[in-house]
Amino acid sequence: MATGTGIIGVIAALFILAGIKIMREYQRGVIFRLGRLMPFRGPGLIFVIPIIERMVRIDLRTVTLDIPPQDVITKDNVSVKISAVLYFRVIDPSRAVTEVANYLFATMQLAQTTLRSVGGQTELDEILSQRDKVNARIQEIIDTQTEPWGIKVVLVELKNIDLPQDMQRAIAAQAEAERERRAKVIAAEGEFQAAKRLSEAAEIMSHSPITLQLRYLQTLAEIATEHNSTTVFPLPIDLLEPFRKLTNGAGNFSSPK
Repeated sequence: MATGTGIIGVIAALFILAGIKIMREYQRGVIFRLGRLMPFRGPGLIFVIPIIERMVRIDLRTVTLDIPPQDVITKDNVSVKISAVLYFRVIDPSRAVTEVANYLFATMQLAQTTLRSVGGQTELDEILSQRDKVNARIQEIIDTQTEPWGIKVVLVELKNIDLPQDMQRAIAAQAEAERERRAKVIAAEGEFQAAKRLSEAAEIMSHSPITLQLRYLQTLAEIATEHNSTTVFPLPIDLLEPFRKLTNGAGNFSSPK
């Protein structure tokens, strides 16, 4: 009798030990009791009735999916290869098990088809210059499709965009032409501002002769500083005044009445 009791005790202990499960903080256990879905359990120490209940572990951490390069023909008929990376996590463990057979595989396939679809509806310039907009559009579509599976798409980022060689040369030539155009515009703007300042300076000197004398003295000082071996004999600017008046008089005389 004692032997039988001991055997029963051992079997009961093994039964209890077999049903004890430890769930980590980021894990949940989806329970099926005789095939019927029960509320998920965890984290911590849980008990699963052997034979009667079956448990499926679900990881709630963010999963990173590397989407391989996809052949895409853009809206403006350019063939490119686009790869991306997808970040998502499970927010409802029960639906992730019951609504889809393999949520990892299903999410990967959905991401690939969505990437090709959005790329085909977008022009190449928009893909290259407005990546954030394209990323948001892809994320919104995938998140809408995976929401019934209990999956939340956190982020989608385009990783690589491989262009044909002829397209790369065309884009490089376009960028070079744009840089040259900007350089010419900046140079023309600088010439315009310089001419404007010189015109204003000439206008001031014509109304105030003293400024011309000051500029003359400043030029002499600069020459003496830069060329120390050169002897400069300053010519009084007053000596030039008769010649200036003579020139003005000749101009007035020759002008038509």
